[in-house]
Amino acid sequence: MIPSKRMVLASVLLFLLALSGPVMAQDAAPALGTAQSSDDVQIPAIAPGTKLDMQAAVQRGLDANPAILAARHELLGSESGRKSALADFFPTASSGYGWTHNDRTPHQSGYRVGDQDAWAFQLNVSQPLFTGFRLLSTYQKARLAKEQNEDKLYQAELSLIQSIQNAFLSLLQGRMDVKSAQDSVERLKSQLQVTQAFYDVGLKPRLDVLQAEVQLATAQQELLKAENAVATQIANLNTLLNMPLEAGVEYVGSLDYAPFTRTLEDCLNEAYKRRPDLRIGEKSVEMAEKDARITASSFYPQFSADYNYNRAGDDPIDGESKYLSKSNRENWDVGVNMEWSMWQWGSTYYAHDKSVETVKQIRADLDKTRLNAGFEVKNGLLNMQTAADRIGVARKSVEASRESYRMALARYQAQVGTNTDLLTAQSDVTKSEAELNGALADYAKALSSLYVSMGQKNLGLTAQ
Repeated sequence: MIPSKRMVLASVLLFLLALSGPVMAQDAAPALGTAQSSDDVQIPAIAPGTKLDMQAAVQRGLDANPAILAARHELLGSESGRKSALADFFPTASSGYGWTHNDRTPHQSGYRVGDQDAWAFQLNVSQPLFTGFRLLSTYQKARLAKEQNEDKLYQAELSLIQSIQNAFLSLLQGRMDVKSAQDSVERLKSQLQVTQAFYDVGLKPRLDVLQAEVQLATAQQELLKAENAVATQIANLNTLLNMPLEAGVEYVGSLDYAPFTRTLEDCLNEAYKRRPDLRIGEKSVEMAEKDARITASSFYPQFSADYNYNRAGDDPIDGESKYLSKSNRENWDVGVNMEWSMWQWGSTYYAHDKSVETVKQIRADLDKTRLNAGFEVKNGLLNMQTAADRIGVARKSVEASRESYRMALARYQAQVGTNTDLLTAQSDVTKSEAELNGALADYAKALSSLYVSMGQKNLGLTAQ
């Protein structure tokens, strides 16, 4: 009897271990996924002094920015959700094992029919057969959610690309403004020396010296502001690229003008094909349709197949009983079940009607998103064309202001021009250079915005 009990005990333990395997795997799956998603993503360190152009900076941001990493983790989670929905198609197993102690020995008609201690084991295996398309629609919705998160990742990447490019372009503009401010300071210093020399020999009044000093002080303040703006943009770029604020990385590049030759029709076609928000909206419509189908599943009967096994006895090891026959202490059954909620006072009907209206609402939102996409493309082209026109005007203005300053300086040194004319000419040079810098930066930013509005990645803003 003892070997038999040991064999039964071993069988029960093996059975429980087999049942606990999937449970332990499910418990371990999140931890495993977390380890993979965090440990496998190695953010490369960048040595101080490394030179990064716009394309390299954007690529670094796509590899290391926390917002992108978060979107990737969300995508990994949605894939697990898809697999979870797929698992619902397969049979499920549940079991129970319990012990009951009665306060007195069971008797019936004066005869003892059982022991005070009773042990019972149950096993159920259930397979869904038809759920009114609920399982299918749920799985399709989970698959759509994963595809939608792929588009959300793409959208996050586009947003980050534009942010890094705008910061990079602002940095380049700031450096040009610093150069322009330095030139302005040097011109005013030279002009102050000339004015001071004329004043020392009595050729110019003290007022000219004071005006030159005021202009020089103002230019020095503008230089400090420009240098601070450059430092701010460097810190902003370091943050976007997930690097220390004082990383010591050198950003290299220049503001160049390259004409954009694509037509509005080409840009619109590209936008309607590539924009992630449009694809997200389309997926949202499909997911809402699946929700409506899930709600409608309550209209149908639900079918399932079940297998049940029961064993009861007085002995916790082998289940033997001195009072129960084998047919009473051990049995199994198999069958097909149907459940149908036939009347709920319109609850399911109105819930389904609500889901249908939700589909129509999301479709309308998608139409609005498509209209906004067309407007953003058109607006980007107009802003870029305006900036291109400004570049041409600003370049002519810079040439004219520099020539005007050269003539005003010559006239002042020849004692035929006034100090006011010279200061005005110098100020015009600074303003025209700043306008040219701004026009070049605005053109590049408009180009970046246009590529993003088309849903196209262009890391270095190269011609495509």
